[in-house]
Amino acid sequence: MTRCAVLIRSCLLAALMVLGVPAIAGHAESTVEAAYSQPGPWAVTAQRDFACCDSKGSAYDIWYPANLGANGFRHPVITWGDGTNAHPNQYDYLLRHFASWGFVVIATENSATGSGVDIAGAVDKLLALAADPSSVFHDRLDADAVGAVGHSQGATGVLNAMLNSGSRIKTAIPIELPAQFWCFNGGCTDPSRISGGSVFFVNGSADTVISPSEQALPPQMVGPQSLRAFYDAVPTSVPKAWGTLARLDHNDVQGQPDCASAGFPCTAGVYGYLGYPTAWLAARLLGDATAARAFAAGGEFLAPNPAWGNQISDIATP
Repeated sequence: MTRCAVLIRSCLLAALMVLGVPAIAGHAESTVEAAYSQPGPWAVTAQRDFACCDSKGSAYDIWYPANLGANGFRHPVITWGDGTNAHPNQYDYLLRHFASWGFVVIATENSATGSGVDIAGAVDKLLALAADPSSVFHDRLDADAVGAVGHSQGATGVLNAMLNSGSRIKTAIPIELPAQFWCFNGGCTDPSRISGGSVFFVNGSADTVISPSEQALPPQMVGPQSLRAFYDAVPTSVPKAWGTLARLDHNDVQGQPDCASAGFPCTAGVYGYLGYPTAWLAARLLGDATAARAFAAGGEFLAPNPAWGNQISDIATP
């Protein structure tokens, strides 16, 4: 299987027999969100303390397709950013889900990632390892297809990482991005400085304290204290989208998959964060044209959906 430039989901499904993975029932007939909410075709290997160390001495954890590089496939890279005082294993369900769709996911165990330094550094670490002929990743990664996803302080961090990555990070998904009021010690981010790549903002409607959708005073007076202000600040030349998951709170993304093992507050679990975020990564890093159309004008993501609100995008129809 070679790297598919278009309709990567169809190519992955065609490869299921080669990979020895059963097809997902009803996958081809599903909506983009429903399809990408299901586990992908790759079995997943996960390893804690995979490598050492980031700038603060923290180890890296990793999730990756067990059958790396099957039939010449080169895997995109996702670097993950933890929330404050959180650990990558609290996001295991989500990160394992990404890996099942063909991504190699690396996460620093550092829980103070707002600067983005160690989120970007994780990419450098992984690509350096992949340059080693003795590494399991050697010649199996797509260094030109790198994304960053993070939660809370890590959401701030992924935007900063993209800003300072020298265009290496092509897309970012900040989840429950904190209002600027919550950023400390120089850990704020400025979306107005983004000049390349793409951004998909995701928050929960119940997360009104840390990541509210709207703000009472205009950002010109108090800065960006809402997702709408952050979205509006991203230049119109940058492909961007934003959506709010109905009823979900700050830590639903930590669901395993429900709230039993998630931090407080959590309402339902990680389910809502699986479909469209994975589809966004597939569109941006795997070339899935069907997933890309879902976020474009008139696309599925923008249609009325009881599970989502505030859907907005500036992406033209491909």
